[in-house]
Amino acid sequence: MTPLLATTALITGYALLCWALPFGRCWRCKKTGSHPRLITRRLTTCRRCKGSGLRLRHGRAAFNYLARIHADATARRRANQPTAGTR
Repeated sequence: MTPLLATTALITGYALLCWALPFGRCWRCKKTGSHPRLITRRLTTCRRCKGSGLRLRHGRAAFNYLARIHADATARRRANQPTAGTR
């Protein structure tokens, strides 16, 4: 297996994972939604996942960003095009 083919397979696999399961486990709280404070050891809500225990995967965040850019660009282009009946 060539390095290019292996890299392509890895990227394709990650893209499918981001499509099927867009949310992953929060690494900070380990999907509990809270973690102990450093000094007092009191449980507080996790700031990374806001208490849900899940976080958006980086690949899915990139896909959402690119999809939003595409939607904004096509909406802007459609708004600037004149309709067929008017000039």
